[in-house]
Amino acid sequence: MVSHIFMSTLHHPILIFFISLLGTSSYLQLIKPISCTKGPIFKCSEVERAALLSFKYNLTDPSGRLSSWVGEDCCNWLGVGCNNNTGNVVKLDLRNPSYFDDFDQYNKSCLMGKISSSLLDLKHLRYFDLSLNNFTGANIPKFLGSLENLRYFNLSFSMFSGAIPPHLGNLSRLQYLDLNSNSYPALTQSESLEWLVGFPSLKYLGMDYVNLEKVPDWLHAINVLPSLRELHLASCGLVSLPSSIFSINFTLLSVLDLFSNNFSSSFIPHWLSNVSELSTINLEYTFLGGTIPVGLEHLTNLRSLNLAANNLIGEITEFVDALSQGFNGSLEDGNLPPMQELDLTDNQLNGTIPKSIGKLSRLVSLSLGWNSWEGVLTEAHFLNLTRLKSLWLNLKFSANWTLVLNVKHNWVPPFKLTEISLANVRIGPNFPAWLKTQNELEILLLNNVGISDTIPHGFWKSHPNVTNCILSHNKLHGQVPNFQLHPSLVDFDLSYNNLEGPLPLFHSNLSNIYLDNNMFSGPIPENIGELLPKLFWLDLSSNSITGRIPHSIRMLKELSFLILRNNSLSGKLPHLWKDLQSLLILDLAENNISGNVPSSMQYLRSLEVLSLSQNHLDGEFPSLFRNYSNLQSLDLGRNKFFGKLPTWLGESLPLLLRLRLRSNFFQGDIPQQLCLLSNLQILDLAHNDFSGVIPQCLGSLRSNENKGYWGGYDYQMFLVSKGIEYEYGQTFVYHVYSIDLSSNNLSGEIPDNITSISELVIMNLSMNHLTGRISKKIGNLHTLETLDLSMNELYGPIPESLSNLTFLSR
Repeated sequence: MVSHIFMSTLHHPILIFFISLLGTSSYLQLIKPISCTKGPIFKCSEVERAALLSFKYNLTDPSGRLSSWVGEDCCNWLGVGCNNNTGNVVKLDLRNPSYFDDFDQYNKSCLMGKISSSLLDLKHLRYFDLSLNNFTGANIPKFLGSLENLRYFNLSFSMFSGAIPPHLGNLSRLQYLDLNSNSYPALTQSESLEWLVGFPSLKYLGMDYVNLEKVPDWLHAINVLPSLRELHLASCGLVSLPSSIFSINFTLLSVLDLFSNNFSSSFIPHWLSNVSELSTINLEYTFLGGTIPVGLEHLTNLRSLNLAANNLIGEITEFVDALSQGFNGSLEDGNLPPMQELDLTDNQLNGTIPKSIGKLSRLVSLSLGWNSWEGVLTEAHFLNLTRLKSLWLNLKFSANWTLVLNVKHNWVPPFKLTEISLANVRIGPNFPAWLKTQNELEILLLNNVGISDTIPHGFWKSHPNVTNCILSHNKLHGQVPNFQLHPSLVDFDLSYNNLEGPLPLFHSNLSNIYLDNNMFSGPIPENIGELLPKLFWLDLSSNSITGRIPHSIRMLKELSFLILRNNSLSGKLPHLWKDLQSLLILDLAENNISGNVPSSMQYLRSLEVLSLSQNHLDGEFPSLFRNYSNLQSLDLGRNKFFGKLPTWLGESLPLLLRLRLRSNFFQGDIPQQLCLLSNLQILDLAHNDFSGVIPQCLGSLRSNENKGYWGGYDYQMFLVSKGIEYEYGQTFVYHVYSIDLSSNNLSGEIPDNITSISELVIMNLSMNHLTGRISKKIGNLHTLETLDLSMNELYGPIPESLSNLTFLSR
């Protein structure tokens, strides 16, 4: 099963935007636009006033941000700044005051429309900011390249598209240029960066998410900027990172951000160590290979190094040793290594983590997860990390632990962490006592760390700020201490342990609860809707829960995932579903629920997965299912449903990937309209009473890109393979193609074109009344692992092409 692992987003356009904000303050001071708040001696000129009004006239302003643009003195208008001595307009700051975190308000505050060429009358304009607006795919006007006095120019996140006009290269006084897009794939592009040669004073260049894949030599173009201090080219489609450069001109460069480009044939270049002012290097997700070069330790100003999500190999001992010693002086002299953030996550690094990591005493964030570390971590590895706030050492899942944290029971760490992930690192069998000293924790991820203990009673009191707590895949036992009135907790995962007693569902602001695969017993609290009003995801599967589904669940308006499979729930399905229209996943399989499917379930129009298998439900195929146009998986197997399959099934459920109606009492023909389910991947109608012929059109079913993946939800389905019924998890179900029509009363010949379903893994047509010959094309099913045509009335020779099906013998 896919474990429920909380992962913070490593990079996102919004995050890039906020990072760029942090880097702008020094350049704003250099530009020093005149503020309009001091009251100008002169009023703005009539020409400039008219220019601004014409600019306003061409804009759409739904929130009235420009409502102050009335009267004679434009220097008093919001967003307009004038020179106090001349009255000339020198600043136009129309940045959207709302951000993406409140998307509705952001949309309302966006300026839209057309940028008027009347701006050319603002001859003295030095500062122009239109960021975070929405110009709905308009091109960047060429005439903006004629605002020759501009020092600061920001069009980021404003939905421009098309080619960046090279005319911008005429802005020779520019110090700050931000053209960051906010879309992937990129809306804006440039096939050449030669126009950058016109910027001898440029200190900041932001072109994240601008398509530069056709730029032949981007580094050569950047190298003409001698004043450059920050370079942001994230997600630009760059395909090479040159290993050498003849002469470095951007010697003042402090920030280099090349996140998410494809340098798959490149290594980390050695020339980086010659850019002595570098303080931030971000090469995350750039597919770089090779080892980490020794030499970066010469960058004595380096504070942040992000090499995550690459293909780096080898050990890091030499690199970390050099990094911890590669500064002038010594610890005794008060000279500390400057490194504050080190991220080597998700590479192919191996070996041991050196003790010298503990000498990087200014480290605030250390992320080494998702590599192949081995050995033992002791107190010495953390000895001087007094400033550390974030520690990510999570490894890939392995049956045996390769990395062990071995510290004394009374160890008091030198740090106060806010984030820690030691997933798949052995720290058990005892619950770590040192955790109680970490009372500032917000994220705690200790899944599969070998703890075989109870949860201490003072645990929640010691961690009042925890928002994400994952202790899954251990051997925790006993009952869960009460965490009522713990307002910060949002994600709570205790799945795959041996916990027992009543369900630990206490009044809280929890959004996601994973208590599956334990030994909890008793009923779901009747007042669950009052206890957990913000619940989004509830997984209580594979426990020993009894009783009925409580009616108060209808109060959970935000509930999208309700997974109660493999328990002992009984009674009928309640009439409460009209209030749960946000549900995406409803899994009630393997319980003792009886009766009909209630009519109120017709309102679950957002459902993507419905699993009611292995209960005692009855009735005809529910007509209300025709409302489920988003449904991708429907499992009604092993119930008591009867009657004919409706012909609307193929038309009303166009996205269906998996249909399992096995072991019911359905009868009649298999409707031809079933073939309209062109995405169908699994069709299991076995052990019913279907008659007639197999529809010829079944051979038209084809593989598809959307195979239904639902994040941390481990979709499960029973399938028969080689005569044995297995319960498969999402990893298998995601890939398998299966047709099982066995144990019915089907007659006629096997459709010849069924052999054209090239990805078919399971085909079982046994125990029917099929006649005719086995198709000679049967050998085309190269991926077939299970083929059962037994107990029919087939005749003729066995096709020689069957010998091509090598998987059948496995």
